[in-house]
Amino acid sequence: MLKIFSTQLFGLFKKWQDSHEESIEDAARILAQASVGEGHIYIYGKQEMQAVGIEATEGVDALANAKVWDSSASFDDISASDRFLIITRESDDKEALLLAQHLSNQFIPFATISALPSDNTEQLASYSDVHFDLQLKQGLVPNESGKRVGYPSAIGALFIYHGIKFTLDEILADY
Repeated sequence: MLKIFSTQLFGLFKKWQDSHEESIEDAARILAQASVGEGHIYIYGKQEMQAVGIEATEGVDALANAKVWDSSASFDDISASDRFLIITRESDDKEALLLAQHLSNQFIPFATISALPSDNTEQLASYSDVHFDLQLKQGLVPNESGKRVGYPSAIGALFIYHGIKFTLDEILADY
């Protein structure tokens, strides 16, 4: 199973790289605005996607000015110079949508990472300045009972985050 998972995952890495190259630059530019200004880069992750916030704030290559956004925080704590990266497993997450709506209404730029649902529900992508679709609908590997397992949402989010981080570092070095 691991060999099948690895093969499928490498295919996804290539797909993410090819389909998000331009968006990675756009997201890095948005986050750079907080880094060169007086703002913070807030990372909001739900469930397993909290891994991105931990990586951004506590990882070996932590992101300067990054803070984890706590859903219990007040919207009043957000300034116009702050920028956000919102990461959820699915794009129709209710709490993330509330945050996205608030940011959009306040004209605060932000990027999102999630898998887009197949139905026409309200989605983060409709509010965000840049959206990364993880292109995941189910697990990558069928198990013995036929159920598909190995849903690499956090791996995908971390892959995209690192692409943004590398590009952001290049922008800030030029600045």
